[in-house]
Amino acid sequence: MNHQPTSRRRMILLVVGAASAVLAVAIGVRLAAYGVPLALLAACCLSCLATFSSLFFRLVDALSTTTHRCTRPGCDFRVSLARADFAESRRWQEIAARHPHRSL
Repeated sequence: MNHQPTSRRRMILLVVGAASAVLAVAIGVRLAAYGVPLALLAACCLSCLATFSSLFFRLVDALSTTTHRCTRPGCDFRVSLARADFAESRRWQEIAARHPHRSL
């Protein structure tokens, strides 16, 4: 059993969390220089941490997701796969290509 994808993903998540925390602290330090009250400073830092984490996690998911679309012009059918192997991706690509079309 290969544990490399799991450890690689875990490392990416740690880096994302650390980068979000660093950005939130940097904003907190800049706000503290203006004399922002501690309660407001904590609220701003936590909201920045949540926002940056959400953004980075969405980017990581987007980079690890494969999307297969129908090849028929005007059809908006699509299938999105996260961390699928080649065989699974190929199977869903064929399904997307031959799915039943609605008559116009």
